[in-house]
Amino acid sequence: MTTTIIGVSLENRLETAVQFQKIITEFGCEIRTRVGLHPSAQDVCLNRGIVLLEVNGQAELLKRELAKYWNIQTMVFE
Repeated sequence: MTTTIIGVSLENRLETAVQFQKIITEFGCEIRTRVGLHPSAQDVCLNRGIVLLEVNGQAELLKRELAKYWNIQTMVFE
């Protein structure tokens, strides 16, 4: 089975979190793992971050949908 890792750069994560969550919920059966990373320091939480998605099987539809709104990078494992 093919595994795809999709990295999504969220520049305005507070403003786009609902839209992002809605999209990945539609693909919930294909997403095995979701990891969210955002830079933070003491008393500071920046409004940008990266989400990594581990997707089994066909990831093309999810990649196209995410790429409409955010910068993405992918890596495929056979």
